[in-house]
Amino acid sequence: MGAGKWKALVWIALAELFALSLWFSESVTGPELRELWSLTTRTEAWLSASVPVGFIIGTLISVYFGISDRFNARKVFALAALAGAMVNGLLTVTDSAAIGIILRILTGVTLAGVYPTAVQLLSQWFPAKRGLALGILIAALTLGSSLPHFISIFFSSVDWKLVIFVSSLLALAAAGIMNWVVVDAPATQQRMVFSFKLMKQVLVNKPVILANYGYFGHMWELCAMWTWLPVFLAASFASYSSQVSPTMIAFASFVSIGVAGAVGCVLGGLVADKVGRSRLTIISLVVSASCSVVIGFTFGQALWLTLTVSVIWGMFVISDFAQFSAAVTEFAELPYVGTALTFQMCIGFLITIFSINLIPVVQSIIGWKWVFALLSIGPVFGIISMMKFRTYEIEADSK
Repeated sequence: MGAGKWKALVWIALAELFALSLWFSESVTGPELRELWSLTTRTEAWLSASVPVGFIIGTLISVYFGISDRFNARKVFALAALAGAMVNGLLTVTDSAAIGIILRILTGVTLAGVYPTAVQLLSQWFPAKRGLALGILIAALTLGSSLPHFISIFFSSVDWKLVIFVSSLLALAAAGIMNWVVVDAPATQQRMVFSFKLMKQVLVNKPVILANYGYFGHMWELCAMWTWLPVFLAASFASYSSQVSPTMIAFASFVSIGVAGAVGCVLGGLVADKVGRSRLTIISLVVSASCSVVIGFTFGQALWLTLTVSVIWGMFVISDFAQFSAAVTEFAELPYVGTALTFQMCIGFLITIFSINLIPVVQSIIGWKWVFALLSIGPVFGIISMMKFRTYEIEADSK
């Protein structure tokens, strides 16, 4: 495949970057939507958590019916991105929080046809040694998820609807890239199905379940951090100086979540190949857990201090993302790899719903100084799990 696979990777990653701008397109327009839809703190949290809800629903539907296996995966991605763009655009014409939440759930459903399908396409182009390629793809996912913050730098002061509109245009561009630019790989991957009948094998496979536990701890922190860090930065900067503009907050959020996260993904993939998956995940979890505790103490302090911690957090909170799935594929037997990965993804995103909703409730009670420390619970649990997983990894490497 030679240069062809790297060309395909560039276009797949670019399509992923554009399409994932739908994930947080609503979050950056929070102040406007809060007023327009009369949102309470609790309703706003559910609005943010509605995309993971839809993603879980969409993933189960897609995997159960084998949609991306029965149909051309590129076409599935393109149609999902197109549908996502349309649903996202409808946010600009509704004045109801209930309808908004439904639309965001539907957006999550469409994104279930984007990210997992992109991973499948990547696996077809890179049947082996895909560590770096997967790191680049996750970097695109991370950068794309934070892209609305970058878009808002230019458009939020004009009209919040333009942020939604531009993210929908990017999703349309993603659909076009996948449909007309990306070509099918010369080799296809064997279908990986989900079956409740195979769940027993997943649950009794000790290294697989430990890798899943590590992922669950990781996800407890990840999406809640991505959702509420921009709000924290806005509150912290406002308490420090009234001169800090919304543009500065948007830029800081984009750099902390997107740019730092993308760098972390690529470096994480490279380091994991050298030191082992378990060791990389443990390092990442230790650093991200530490940042979740420390960042609250920077509230209202010097801007450079808050930004430094948030950038380090953004880099390490995502650097281990791909390694948990890779660990499962290495220890799960082929007949139930699909079931193991689907179980991991669905439970992981289900956990994010709770952590996303928990942060604003607890913050109203204890304030910003300590609230993010709650997120460290997940990484600590993940560290314990991956330390136990490491014994199986060492044993496997010695054979």
